[in-house]
Amino acid sequence: MKAVVYHGPGAIAWEEVAKPTILADTDAIVRVDSVTICGSDLHIWKGDLPEVTDGRILGHEAVGTVESVGTGVKNVHRGDRVLVSCITACGTCRFCREGRYGQCLGGGGWILGHNIDGTQAEFVRVPFADTSTYPVPSGASDEDILMLADILPTAYEVGVLNGTVRPGDVVAVVGAGPIGLSAITSARLYSPGHVVAIDLAYSRLEAAKQFGADIAINNGVEDPVAAIASITGGLGVDVAIEAVGLPATFELATKLVRPGGHVANIGVHGEPATLHLEQLWTKDITITTGLVDTYSTPTLLKLVTSGQLDAKRFVTHHFAPDQFIEAYDTFRNAGETGALKVVLTPSR
Repeated sequence: MKAVVYHGPGAIAWEEVAKPTILADTDAIVRVDSVTICGSDLHIWKGDLPEVTDGRILGHEAVGTVESVGTGVKNVHRGDRVLVSCITACGTCRFCREGRYGQCLGGGGWILGHNIDGTQAEFVRVPFADTSTYPVPSGASDEDILMLADILPTAYEVGVLNGTVRPGDVVAVVGAGPIGLSAITSARLYSPGHVVAIDLAYSRLEAAKQFGADIAINNGVEDPVAAIASITGGLGVDVAIEAVGLPATFELATKLVRPGGHVANIGVHGEPATLHLEQLWTKDITITTGLVDTYSTPTLLKLVTSGQLDAKRFVTHHFAPDQFIEAYDTFRNAGETGALKVVLTPSR
Protein backbone atom coordinates (compact mmCIF):
# COMPACT_ATOMS: atom_id res chain seq x y z
CA MET A 1 0.00 0.00 0.00
CA LYS A 2 0.99 3.67 -0.24
CA ALA A 3 1.46 5.97 2.79
CA VAL A 4 2.98 9.29 3.89
CA VAL A 5 6.27 8.38 5.57
CA TYR A 6 8.34 10.70 7.76
CA HIS A 7 12.10 10.65 7.16
CA GLY A 8 13.28 13.36 9.53
CA PRO A 9 12.70 17.14 9.76
CA GLY A 10 11.51 18.56 6.45
CA ALA A 11 11.41 15.15 4.75
CA ILE A 12 8.24 13.19 3.98
CA ALA A 13 7.40 10.91 1.06
CA TRP A 14 4.34 9.17 -0.42
CA GLU A 15 5.80 5.71 -0.84
CA GLU A 16 5.12 1.99 -0.88
CA VAL A 17 5.01 0.31 2.55
CA ALA A 18 3.73 -2.93 4.00
CA LYS A 19 -0.01 -3.16 4.63
CA PRO A 20 -0.77 -3.32 8.37
CA THR A 21 -1.92 -6.54 10.00
CA ILE A 22 -3.74 -7.31 13.23
CA LEU A 23 -1.21 -7.51 16.08
CA ALA A 24 -3.57 -7.75 19.06
CA ASP A 25 -7.04 -9.22 19.42
CA THR A 26 -8.47 -5.74 20.10
CA ASP A 27 -7.18 -4.30 16.78
CA ALA A 28 -9.09 -3.37 13.67
CA ILE A 29 -7.73 -2.80 10.18
CA VAL A 30 -9.52 0.15 8.58
CA ARG A 31 -9.47 1.11 4.92
CA VAL A 32 -8.95 4.88 4.93
CA ASP A 33 -11.65 6.55 2.84
CA SER A 34 -10.95 10.18 3.82
CA VAL A 35 -8.06 11.68 5.75
CA THR A 36 -6.77 15.14 6.58
CA ILE A 37 -3.56 16.84 7.70
CA CYS A 38 -3.25 18.37 11.17
CA GLY A 39 -1.13 21.21 12.51
CA SER A 40 0.51 18.58 14.71
CA ASP A 41 1.71 16.85 11.54
CA LEU A 42 3.41 20.10 10.55
CA HIS A 43 5.11 20.23 13.95
CA ILE A 44 6.40 16.70 13.31
CA TRP A 45 7.49 17.68 9.79
CA LYS A 46 9.46 20.61 11.29
CA GLY A 47 11.16 18.38 13.86
CA ASP A 48 9.37 19.74 16.93
CA LEU A 49 8.54 16.21 18.16
CA PRO A 50 11.84 14.29 18.16
CA GLU A 51 10.16 11.14 19.51
CA VAL A 52 8.67 10.61 16.04
CA THR A 53 11.19 8.40 14.29
CA ASP A 54 12.33 7.92 10.71
CA GLY A 55 9.94 5.62 8.87
CA ARG A 56 6.79 6.54 10.80
CA ILE A 57 3.55 6.79 8.79
CA LEU A 58 1.95 10.10 9.74
CA GLY A 59 -1.64 11.07 10.48
CA HIS A 60 -4.19 10.62 13.26
CA GLU A 61 -7.54 11.59 11.68
CA ALA A 62 -9.64 9.51 9.31
CA VAL A 63 -13.01 8.20 8.29
CA GLY A 64 -12.87 4.69 6.89
CA THR A 65 -14.39 1.26 6.42
CA VAL A 66 -13.48 -1.64 8.68
CA GLU A 67 -11.78 -4.42 6.72
CA SER A 68 -11.07 -6.86 9.56
CA VAL A 69 -11.11 -7.06 13.35
CA GLY A 70 -9.36 -9.07 16.03
CA THR A 71 -11.11 -11.78 17.99
CA GLY A 72 -11.46 -9.52 21.04
CA VAL A 73 -13.35 -6.74 19.23
CA LYS A 74 -17.02 -6.85 20.20
CA ASN A 75 -18.78 -3.77 18.84
CA VAL A 76 -16.95 -2.99 15.58
CA HIS A 77 -17.59 -5.20 12.58
CA ARG A 78 -16.26 -5.75 9.09
CA GLY A 79 -17.91 -3.27 6.70
CA ASP A 80 -18.70 -0.64 9.38
CA ARG A 81 -18.02 2.99 8.48
CA VAL A 82 -16.13 4.53 11.39
CA LEU A 83 -14.51 7.70 12.58
CA VAL A 84 -10.94 6.94 13.66
CA SER A 85 -10.26 9.13 16.69
CA CYS A 86 -6.95 10.94 17.15
CA ILE A 87 -6.88 9.47 20.67
CA THR A 88 -6.69 5.74 21.30
CA ALA A 89 -8.13 4.44 24.58
CA CYS A 90 -7.47 1.12 26.30
CA GLY A 91 -10.65 1.76 28.30
CA THR A 92 -9.46 0.10 31.50
CA CYS A 93 -6.55 2.09 32.97
CA ARG A 94 -6.95 4.72 35.69
CA PHE A 95 -7.07 7.65 33.28
CA CYS A 96 -9.43 5.99 30.81
CA ARG A 97 -11.82 5.24 33.68
CA GLU A 98 -11.73 8.98 34.47
CA GLY A 99 -12.48 9.88 30.84
CA ARG A 100 -8.95 11.25 30.38
CA TYR A 101 -8.17 9.09 27.39
CA GLY A 102 -5.34 11.31 26.19
CA GLN A 103 -3.36 10.19 29.24
CA CYS A 104 -4.06 6.47 28.71
CA LEU A 105 -1.58 4.23 30.54
CA GLY A 106 -2.59 1.03 28.75
CA GLY A 107 -0.98 1.67 25.38
CA GLY A 108 -3.30 4.39 24.09
CA GLY A 109 -3.32 8.18 24.08
CA TRP A 110 -2.00 10.04 21.05
CA ILE A 111 -0.22 7.15 19.38
CA LEU A 112 -1.42 7.14 15.74
CA GLY A 113 1.13 8.91 13.56
CA HIS A 114 3.18 9.56 16.67
CA ASN A 115 4.30 6.35 18.41
CA ILE A 116 2.78 3.92 15.88
CA ASP A 117 1.91 4.17 12.19
CA GLY A 118 -0.96 6.49 11.42
CA THR A 119 -3.83 7.23 9.09
CA GLN A 120 -2.22 8.98 6.10
CA ALA A 121 -2.21 5.70 4.23
CA GLU A 122 -4.51 3.38 2.34
CA PHE A 123 -5.01 1.26 5.47
CA VAL A 124 -4.41 1.79 9.20
CA ARG A 125 -4.25 -0.52 12.20
CA VAL A 126 -6.40 0.89 15.01
CA PRO A 127 -5.64 -0.53 18.48
CA PHE A 128 -8.49 -0.88 20.99
CA ALA A 129 -11.01 -0.57 18.19
CA ASP A 130 -14.08 -0.76 20.42
CA THR A 131 -13.06 2.34 22.39
CA SER A 132 -11.07 4.21 19.73
CA THR A 133 -13.55 4.42 16.85
CA TYR A 134 -17.07 5.84 16.50
CA PRO A 135 -19.75 4.65 14.07
CA VAL A 136 -20.50 7.14 11.32
CA PRO A 137 -24.20 8.08 11.57
CA SER A 138 -26.39 6.89 8.73
CA GLY A 139 -26.62 9.49 5.97
CA ALA A 140 -23.56 11.46 7.11
CA SER A 141 -20.78 12.08 4.60
CA ASP A 142 -17.09 11.59 5.35
CA GLU A 143 -16.60 15.35 5.45
CA ASP A 144 -19.49 15.81 7.87
CA ILE A 145 -17.61 13.65 10.37
CA LEU A 146 -13.87 13.90 9.62
CA MET A 147 -13.26 17.08 11.62
CA LEU A 148 -14.50 15.29 14.75
CA ALA A 149 -11.37 13.14 14.72
CA ASP A 150 -9.30 15.96 16.22
CA ILE A 151 -9.80 19.69 15.70
CA LEU A 152 -13.35 20.07 17.02
CA PRO A 153 -12.94 18.01 20.21
CA THR A 154 -9.50 19.54 20.78
CA ALA A 155 -10.73 23.12 20.57
CA TYR A 156 -13.90 22.36 22.52
CA GLU A 157 -12.25 20.48 25.38
CA VAL A 158 -8.83 22.12 25.69
CA GLY A 159 -9.96 25.61 24.72
CA VAL A 160 -13.60 26.25 25.52
CA LEU A 161 -14.24 23.84 28.40
CA ASN A 162 -10.83 24.21 30.06
CA GLY A 163 -11.15 27.97 29.62
CA THR A 164 -14.61 27.83 31.25
CA VAL A 165 -16.28 30.03 28.65
CA ARG A 166 -19.58 31.32 30.05
CA PRO A 167 -22.49 33.40 28.72
CA GLY A 168 -21.52 37.03 28.26
CA ASP A 169 -17.76 36.41 28.36
CA VAL A 170 -15.34 38.26 26.12
CA VAL A 171 -13.24 35.54 24.50
CA ALA A 172 -10.02 36.19 22.56
CA VAL A 173 -8.75 33.44 20.27
CA VAL A 174 -5.10 33.93 19.34
CA GLY A 175 -4.62 32.21 16.01
CA ALA A 176 -7.34 31.70 13.39
CA GLY A 177 -6.16 28.46 11.88
CA PRO A 178 -8.34 25.32 12.00
CA ILE A 179 -7.98 24.93 15.78
CA GLY A 180 -8.69 28.61 16.39
CA LEU A 181 -11.72 28.51 14.11
CA SER A 182 -12.93 25.41 15.95
CA ALA A 183 -12.55 27.29 19.23
CA ILE A 184 -14.54 30.21 17.85
CA THR A 185 -17.29 27.90 16.63
CA SER A 186 -17.56 25.92 19.86
CA ALA A 187 -17.27 29.01 22.08
CA ARG A 188 -20.42 30.27 20.35
CA LEU A 189 -22.30 27.35 21.92
CA TYR A 190 -22.00 29.22 25.26
CA SER A 191 -23.35 32.61 24.12
CA PRO A 192 -20.26 34.75 24.77
CA GLY A 193 -20.61 38.53 24.68
CA HIS A 194 -17.82 38.93 22.12
CA VAL A 195 -15.46 36.59 20.33
CA VAL A 196 -12.26 38.30 19.17
CA ALA A 197 -10.01 36.62 16.60
CA ILE A 198 -6.33 37.62 16.42
CA ASP A 199 -4.10 36.57 13.54
CA LEU A 200 -1.51 37.86 11.07
CA ALA A 201 -3.27 36.66 7.91
CA TYR A 202 -6.20 38.64 6.51
CA SER A 203 -7.58 35.50 4.85
CA ARG A 204 -7.80 33.72 8.19
CA LEU A 205 -9.37 36.73 9.90
CA GLU A 206 -12.03 36.77 7.20
CA ALA A 207 -12.59 33.06 7.82
CA ALA A 208 -12.84 33.78 11.55
CA LYS A 209 -15.71 36.18 10.92
CA GLN A 210 -17.52 33.49 8.92
CA PHE A 211 -17.02 31.03 11.80
CA GLY A 212 -18.46 33.35 14.43
CA ALA A 213 -15.90 35.98 15.47
CA ASP A 214 -17.49 39.41 15.70
CA ILE A 215 -14.17 41.29 16.04
CA ALA A 216 -11.00 40.58 14.06
CA ILE A 217 -7.59 42.04 14.92
CA ASN A 218 -4.54 41.77 12.66
CA ASN A 219 -1.63 41.82 15.08
CA GLY A 220 0.74 42.62 12.26
CA VAL A 221 -0.71 46.12 11.93
CA GLU A 222 -2.58 46.67 15.20
CA ASP A 223 -1.61 46.31 18.87
CA PRO A 224 -3.97 43.60 20.16
CA VAL A 225 -3.37 44.53 23.82
CA ALA A 226 -4.49 48.10 23.18
CA ALA A 227 -7.40 46.92 21.04
CA ILE A 228 -8.61 44.53 23.74
CA ALA A 229 -8.26 47.25 26.36
CA SER A 230 -10.49 49.48 24.24
CA ILE A 231 -13.09 46.72 23.82
CA THR A 232 -13.18 45.79 27.51
CA GLY A 233 -12.81 49.21 29.13
CA GLY A 234 -9.24 48.42 30.11
CA LEU A 235 -10.16 45.21 31.94
CA GLY A 236 -9.00 42.47 29.56
CA VAL A 237 -10.77 39.39 28.21
CA ASP A 238 -12.43 36.78 30.39
CA VAL A 239 -10.89 33.92 28.42
CA ALA A 240 -7.84 33.96 26.15
CA ILE A 241 -7.41 30.83 24.01
CA GLU A 242 -3.94 30.25 22.53
CA ALA A 243 -4.26 28.27 19.30
CA VAL A 244 -0.86 28.60 17.61
CA GLY A 245 1.91 27.07 19.74
CA LEU A 246 4.55 29.81 19.67
CA PRO A 247 6.18 31.59 22.63
CA ALA A 248 5.00 34.97 21.34
CA THR A 249 1.36 33.91 21.01
CA PHE A 250 1.30 32.30 24.46
CA GLU A 251 2.82 35.40 26.04
CA LEU A 252 0.31 37.55 24.15
CA ALA A 253 -2.57 35.49 25.55
CA THR A 254 -1.35 36.15 29.10
CA LYS A 255 -1.29 39.89 28.37
CA LEU A 256 -4.86 39.93 27.10
CA VAL A 257 -6.60 38.28 30.04
CA ARG A 258 -8.25 40.17 32.90
CA PRO A 259 -7.53 39.56 36.60
CA GLY A 260 -9.32 36.36 37.57
CA GLY A 261 -9.54 35.24 33.94
CA HIS A 262 -8.45 32.09 32.15
CA VAL A 263 -5.73 31.36 29.61
CA ALA A 264 -6.40 28.07 27.80
CA ASN A 265 -3.40 26.88 25.81
CA ILE A 266 -4.23 24.56 22.91
CA GLY A 267 -1.20 25.11 20.68
CA VAL A 268 1.55 22.49 20.33
CA HIS A 269 4.76 24.13 21.54
CA GLY A 270 8.11 23.09 20.11
CA GLU A 271 10.21 25.48 22.22
CA PRO A 272 10.02 27.07 25.67
CA ALA A 273 7.74 30.02 26.35
CA THR A 274 8.36 32.56 29.09
CA LEU A 275 5.84 32.72 31.91
CA HIS A 276 5.99 36.29 33.22
CA LEU A 277 5.11 35.62 36.83
CA GLU A 278 6.56 38.98 37.78
CA GLN A 279 3.53 40.47 36.00
CA LEU A 280 0.97 37.71 36.60
CA TRP A 281 1.39 36.65 40.22
CA THR A 282 -1.08 39.22 41.60
CA LYS A 283 -3.74 38.71 38.90
CA ASP A 284 -5.31 35.41 40.01
CA ILE A 285 -5.10 33.99 36.49
CA THR A 286 -5.75 30.33 35.70
CA ILE A 287 -3.60 28.82 32.96
CA THR A 288 -4.58 25.44 31.56
CA THR A 289 -2.88 23.15 29.09
CA GLY A 290 -3.94 19.79 27.78
CA LEU A 291 -3.99 17.05 25.23
CA VAL A 292 -7.46 16.34 23.91
CA ASP A 293 -9.21 13.39 25.58
CA THR A 294 -12.07 13.11 23.02
CA TYR A 295 -14.65 12.50 25.75
CA SER A 296 -16.75 15.12 23.96
CA THR A 297 -16.85 13.28 20.61
CA PRO A 298 -20.31 11.72 21.19
CA THR A 299 -21.73 15.15 22.06
CA LEU A 300 -20.14 16.75 19.00
CA LEU A 301 -21.47 13.95 16.80
CA LYS A 302 -24.97 14.81 18.00
CA LEU A 303 -24.42 18.51 17.29
CA VAL A 304 -23.12 17.79 13.78
CA THR A 305 -25.85 15.33 12.84
CA SER A 306 -28.55 17.67 14.20
CA GLY A 307 -27.18 20.54 12.11
CA GLN A 308 -26.06 22.70 15.04
CA LEU A 309 -22.41 22.40 13.96
CA ASP A 310 -21.31 22.40 10.32
CA ALA A 311 -18.03 20.51 10.38
CA LYS A 312 -17.52 20.18 6.62
CA ARG A 313 -17.21 23.95 6.24
CA PHE A 314 -13.59 23.63 7.40
CA VAL A 315 -12.66 21.82 4.17
CA THR A 316 -11.18 24.17 1.59
CA HIS A 317 -9.06 21.87 -0.59
CA HIS A 318 -9.38 18.34 -1.99
CA PHE A 319 -6.52 16.20 -3.25
CA ALA A 320 -6.13 12.85 -4.95
CA PRO A 321 -4.12 10.06 -3.30
CA ASP A 322 -0.90 10.80 -5.17
CA GLN A 323 -1.04 14.51 -4.20
CA PHE A 324 -0.15 14.15 -0.52
CA ILE A 325 3.06 16.17 -0.86
CA GLU A 326 1.21 18.95 -2.69
CA ALA A 327 -1.44 18.82 0.05
CA TYR A 328 1.22 19.29 2.75
CA ASP A 329 2.69 22.25 0.85
CA THR A 330 -0.76 23.80 0.50
CA PHE A 331 -1.59 23.31 4.17
CA ARG A 332 1.69 24.59 5.59
CA ASN A 333 1.51 27.71 3.40
CA ALA A 334 -2.05 28.48 4.47
CA GLY A 335 -1.44 32.22 4.67
CA GLU A 336 -0.92 32.26 0.90
CA THR A 337 -3.21 29.41 -0.16
CA GLY A 338 -6.15 30.14 2.16
CA ALA A 339 -6.19 26.50 3.25
CA LEU A 340 -8.12 25.60 6.38
CA LYS A 341 -8.36 21.81 6.14
CA VAL A 342 -7.33 19.64 3.21
CA VAL A 343 -8.97 16.28 2.51
CA LEU A 344 -7.48 13.33 0.68
CA THR A 345 -9.04 10.04 -0.37
CA PRO A 346 -6.17 7.51 -0.38
CA SER A 347 -8.29 4.40 -0.91
CA ARG A 348 -10.14 5.56 -4.00
